[in-house]
Amino acid sequence: MIPSAFIAATWIVWLIVWVLAAGWSARTAAHHDLGAESPSRVLTLAAVVMILSSYWPLPQAILWTAPRELGWAMAGLVALGLGFTWAARLHLGPLWSSTAAPTEDHRIVETGPYGVVRHPVYAGLLLAAAATAVERGRLEAVAGALVLIAAISLRAKLEERFLRRDVDDALYTAYRRRVPMLIPFAKIAPPASKD
Repeated sequence: MIPSAFIAATWIVWLIVWVLAAGWSARTAAHHDLGAESPSRVLTLAAVVMILSSYWPLPQAILWTAPRELGWAMAGLVALGLGFTWAARLHLGPLWSSTAAPTEDHRIVETGPYGVVRHPVYAGLLLAAAATAVERGRLEAVAGALVLIAAISLRAKLEERFLRRDVDDALYTAYRRRVPMLIPFAKIAPPASKD
C-alpha cells in the first residue's frame, strides 16, 4: 500500500463511521438560524471537493512530490487528526451535535480533548487536511486545505458566539482564556469583549 491510498482509505472509513454515528447525539433544545451556518458549510463542501479532486489529478497541478517517508509521516498525521476528532466526539458523548444549536443538557466541557483545544473536532480535521495536502503535493489539495481553514474558522467563531449566549458567558470567557481555540498549546488570550 502507498501512503496516498492509506490516506484516502482512512478518510473514507472516518466519513462513513462519522455519518453512521450521527444519530448518537442529544436532541437540540433550540434551533439557531441555519442560514448562519451556510457559509461554513458551503466552504467545507468546496474544500472537500478540492481535496478529493487531487486524487484525479491534472498534470499541471503538481506542486511537489512527497518522498515515501514523508508520505507515511503525513499518513500518520491524518490518522492522528481523525483519531483526535473521534476522541473529542466520544468525550462529548450525547452533547455532540452536527449543528451549532444547543442540546438539551448543554454545558461547557473542559476536560479530555476539550482541555487541549476548544474545538478538537475542527483541530483534528485541520491536521488531517493539512497532512493530506502535504502528502498529495497538488494545487487542488493545498487549496482545499486553505479553504477548509476558512470554513472551520467561520464555524468555530459562530459556535463560540452561540455558546457565549447559551451558557454562562463568564464561565465560557474563562475557558477561552485557558484553552486555545484550534492550535494546541497556543496560549493566546482572546479579547475580553463580545464579537
